[in-house]
Amino acid sequence: MAVSIVLSHISALLVAVLVLLWALAFRTTFFLRFYSSSVDGGATATTVAHSDHLYFILHTLFMIIGFILLGGEGILAHRWGVGLGWARGPRKASHLWLQGAALGFGVAGVWTKFKAKKGVLANFHSLHSWMGLLCLLLFAAQWTVGFLSFWNRGEGRRARTLLLPWHVFVGIFTYSLAVATAESGLAEKMAFLHTKHGIPRSSLEFTLINVLGLTLAIHCGLVVFTLIPVKHKENSNITMTTRIGNGVSGVQRLSL
Repeated sequence: MAVSIVLSHISALLVAVLVLLWALAFRTTFFLRFYSSSVDGGATATTVAHSDHLYFILHTLFMIIGFILLGGEGILAHRWGVGLGWARGPRKASHLWLQGAALGFGVAGVWTKFKAKKGVLANFHSLHSWMGLLCLLLFAAQWTVGFLSFWNRGEGRRARTLLLPWHVFVGIFTYSLAVATAESGLAEKMAFLHTKHGIPRSSLEFTLINVLGLTLAIHCGLVVFTLIPVKHKENSNITMTTRIGNGVSGVQRLSL
């Protein structure tokens, strides 16, 4: 299981590098044009278009690196916390606050779409935007429930036991939905670049976006793979312990 955690960290690092490479290597002239238009009194329309482009870059950085990758680290906090020898309390706290930071980046990423010149509704008409809003709402609800459960020490153990499977399911579903939303956003951006700017699909930028999407999908698979076997193993151990306990009880009853 430690191998899958290491691989998930490596894949997250690769995703972050690819996102930064896409934002910087293919947008270097953008920053220069934006600066010169603002200083030299260039056309207002050009400056606004560059500003929208800046918001797109921030949206991509906030949602992929901040929301998805940091959220994935929060999901795996329990696992790598065990490897570091942390107690249960610090592991839960790290999980909670990493997820809270990811939620903050998600809100900031959505905020960038509200700043574009076309207005609010114009930026929330696609399947990508609807999936993103649903993902953010689920994530916020998930974090709120986790926060209340963590700090409410008076909550019964039975309630925690009933809540845990749903917490795990919603967490995995929301994370997978976030990755699927990012993939749809990459596809949407590629279509925009091809139709509006005439960038060929065989270009270096399209190749980088494809590699980014594939690496992100692999990272999601590693995160989910790291979680599911652990829950299966824990359930198997509980079942085996219960069977052994029932067998011992039966032997005791026979002896009586």
